[in-house]
Amino acid sequence: MSDQIQPVLSIPELHDFLAREFPQVTGEFEVTEVAPSRLKVRLVPADKHLRPGGTVSGPTLFSLADCAVYLAIIAHVGEEALAVTTNASIDFMRKPVADRDLVADVRLLKLGRGLAVGDVGITSAESDALVARATLTYSRPRG
Repeated sequence: MSDQIQPVLSIPELHDFLAREFPQVTGEFEVTEVAPSRLKVRLVPADKHLRPGGTVSGPTLFSLADCAVYLAIIAHVGEEALAVTTNASIDFMRKPVADRDLVADVRLLKLGRGLAVGDVGITSAESDALVARATLTYSRPRG
């Protein structure tokens, strides 16, 4: 497809960027795949991500979606730390099990000079069933 955007940063470069700019999440989010207009991020749920009933909390799922779309944008435009979320919509579709990694699969829908829009599906590892899906819009700072 001709409208696919090629990534400019590698997985190690994205991890270095996170460690430098967002040390508070170092080791929490692992980029596992970068491809044209795509990115995948894995989260291994820890006790702090769980809620009663043996499931992962909604705020954790939102955080994963938000970080994954942000990283997809960074992977495709370069280190632009000041991009900020301006709109987000998330649907929680089924209960994620607490003992499985979560995988966020991002597809960039628009990557303009001022705005970027990404769609993300979150699944439990080794399953195709969506536990959540979200669409996020980011404002990109003007140089």
